[in-house]
Amino acid sequence: MIKNALAASAITLAAVPVAHAQDIPRGYAALGYTRIDTGQASLGAVTARAGWKLLPNAGVEAEAGFGVEDHAFDVSIGGSGGVLELEHEVAAYAVAFLPLGRNLEVFARAGYGSTEIEASAAGVTPKGDGDSFNYGAGAAFYYRADGVRAEWTRKDFADGGEADAWSVSYVRRF
Repeated sequence: MIKNALAASAITLAAVPVAHAQDIPRGYAALGYTRIDTGQASLGAVTARAGWKLLPNAGVEAEAGFGVEDHAFDVSIGGSGGVLELEHEVAAYAVAFLPLGRNLEVFARAGYGSTEIEASAAGVTPKGDGDSFNYGAGAAFYYRADGVRAEWTRKDFADGGEADAWSVSYVRRF
């Protein structure tokens, strides 16, 4: 009888995490627009993200973006103009989640990123890239598996530069 009670308890305890894990969407993907402000230039990007919740309150996330909105500037030599373009950016993050009910969660993230830009002026087209420590916070509101996500991310570049990125995205949990 004791063996049966212990076996039933073990099966019950083993089933609880499985049942609970099924309630928590583990993966998510997002697609949206990001506005990047360096203080000297503003650029726009389409950004895709994919993440996985390793635990209910902790996960990992990867993102990639490409420029869709350039920044025009004046060049003092010859009075011509130039354009600053975001070629692409990629990053990986550790993410902490805090659910505030069934449909709303806030999150904080920190990670490493790489950005490549190109400037064109007077027939010269130099490219530059920079690595950055990125950190930020945001919130996501869901209706069933679909949601809207808004966030802010600070990019502290290794060369001393910095940029703020503001994003709004459609997100899908699965």
